Amino acid sequence: MQVINYPTPEQYATIIQRPVMDFEEIEQRVRPIMEAVKTRGDEALREYSLQFDKVAIRDIRVTPEELEQAESQLTPELKEAIQVAYQNIETFHRVQKEAVQKVETMEGVTCWRKSVAIQKVGLYIPGGTAPLFSTVLMLGIPAKLAGCEELVLCTPPNAQGQIHPAILFTANLIGIQKVYKVGGAQAIAAMTFGTESISKVYKIFGPGNQYVTAAKQLATKEGVAIDMPAGPSEVAVLADRSARPAFIAADLLSQAEHGVDSQVLLITDHPPLVEDVQKEVESQLAQLPRKEIAVKALENSRMVLTKTMDKALELVNEYAAEHLIIATDNADELADSIYNAGSVFLGHYTPESAGDYASGTNHTLPTYGFARNYSGVSLDSFIKKVTFQKITKAGIEKLGPYVEEMAAAEQLDAHKNAVTVRIKE
Repeated sequence: MQVINYPTPEQYATIIQRPVMDFEEIEQRVRPIMEAVKTRGDEALREYSLQFDKVAIRDIRVTPEELEQAESQLTPELKEAIQVAYQNIETFHRVQKEAVQKVETMEGVTCWRKSVAIQKVGLYIPGGTAPLFSTVLMLGIPAKLAGCEELVLCTPPNAQGQIHPAILFTANLIGIQKVYKVGGAQAIAAMTFGTESISKVYKIFGPGNQYVTAAKQLATKEGVAIDMPAGPSEVAVLADRSARPAFIAADLLSQAEHGVDSQVLLITDHPPLVEDVQKEVESQLAQLPRKEIAVKALENSRMVLTKTMDKALELVNEYAAEHLIIATDNADELADSIYNAGSVFLGHYTPESAGDYASGTNHTLPTYGFARNYSGVSLDSFIKKVTFQKITKAGIEKLGPYVEEMAAAEQLDAHKNAVTVRIKE
């Protein structure tokens, strides 16, 4: 990891740079895939599964029997862990429901807003180097709570043409029955346009590699919404003299093992911590099965020493991390100064991996600096807000003249007349 001592504000732009992604080149590769799936449907999906996943898929949809049999392939301990995570995530997201509140803005004029579920949503679950069954929980639970009518889940098969049993068990636990053995950009294309097997959806959720991300961006040009723009996963740790080097090293490596293009950042005002964490990273890195991936990610990563905690906070907000860990004794106090972050983890005993799996918050978060203007996935992500209003006779008599005056000023006479005819009656 690169070490940067006492940077000036002019250096911040360089420090917060993420690994560069050439989306233009990637989109050029993805466009033909999108077009092929649009025109040839399931036939194209099977061809791409053979080309990219090296497996011939006959039945794209997972059968009900496969969903049921997945439970017997998991240990009791893993099933219990998934069920505990399910309960915590469901509890956290359930309270996000909003009651309808009717407001009388003036006599005879009543307005209100209602949450309406997006009817058809697509969930993309990566299944490559790490099958992310936890993401099934993070996306499926709020989708079900929101009341989405149709959930389509796509995930790549393994070399035997099977889906990891933990993904199937979790989908079945939530009640997702439409699960398909298709991954990559072609899965996003299938949910964007629809095929013989896979329904077209209105909004697509889920992380993925650069090709999946590019396909999601192209999907927006076809009228399909997505959860948020995305880049590689990342974590920033804000630490002071009270921090435990072993904890910080573990947190940095837990994110570095995601992928070679991941990024981790340590920001501290305590000079000895930099060297102590470096030693811990080297020690723990040697024990990791995914060491080669983590090493590559660390090449994109930095340790930054600032003169004061105020300067550290300034840099943290500039970075706008997907995950931010505040490893200090006064973490709750410092949290009040954070305004750019996807999800914040407070104190020495709150690892980012708890939020990734089972504490209850959602792990689908804005990356690549998008935490400046995007929120993570929540119940709101699966609903839209529809406004209603009702005006009585007395209400139109009171409000109408103001509407007439404004419409006339904008020279929209038909707008004015829609009020006038009612008042005249």
